[in-house]
Amino acid sequence: MKDYDSSCPVAHTLTVKEMSPDDQPRERALKHGCKVLPTADLWAIVLRTGLPGKPITEMCRDLMRSCDNKLFNLERMERGSFMKVKGIGTTKALQIEAVMELIRRYCGETVGNRVKIGCSRDVYDVMRHEIGNLPHEEIWAIYLNRRNEIISKEKMTRGSAVASVFDLKKIIKEALLRDAQGVMLCHNHPSGNTMPSVDDDRITEKLRKGCESMDLRFLDHLIITASGFYSYRDQGRF
Repeated sequence: MKDYDSSCPVAHTLTVKEMSPDDQPRERALKHGCKVLPTADLWAIVLRTGLPGKPITEMCRDLMRSCDNKLFNLERMERGSFMKVKGIGTTKALQIEAVMELIRRYCGETVGNRVKIGCSRDVYDVMRHEIGNLPHEEIWAIYLNRRNEIISKEKMTRGSAVASVFDLKKIIKEALLRDAQGVMLCHNHPSGNTMPSVDDDRITEKLRKGCESMDLRFLDHLIITASGFYSYRDQGRF
């Protein structure tokens, strides 16, 4: 067996600056616009710096490969999963989280006056980007005025991948503080299954009775996933 020759040249990994301008994400974006860039190169512009021997472009391709090249999957990843990619530490992980949060907020924005709720689909459109793709359960309350316009939407609890704690007193208290006339409940199922559980039925009935006792209108309870929803009212459940 031939001995290893330390004098043999070692393959050199180009840094971003050493690449042709047509291959540099920033230069391509300046020349052609961000729309022409693949997702990994867009992340390279955001995260900016790589490691010696591992340019940021390669690091970001590793990041996207870790989520099967889908932002949908990336959104569900926890910070520790980002940091398994070589070169992504706490700062870069926070940058990724910040971008994903900006995406969610942009998708949840409305133009003009308060959003008016006319049907369960309106609620789904408001909440699906907020909670539909989370890897854990969250319970949210939506508070409405007499015209069924949203006054506010508030996260009540955050739970695990399979359950979340329901706090009736907190939901009613927030309704009274906001002088709300109507209340809607939403929570997500990380499994993607929209069908309600026995516990879902229990908290629906508990909130219905609680609202009734305080002369509040309880309008609906929605179970939300990334691809669909279940409405108790649509199903004639109350």
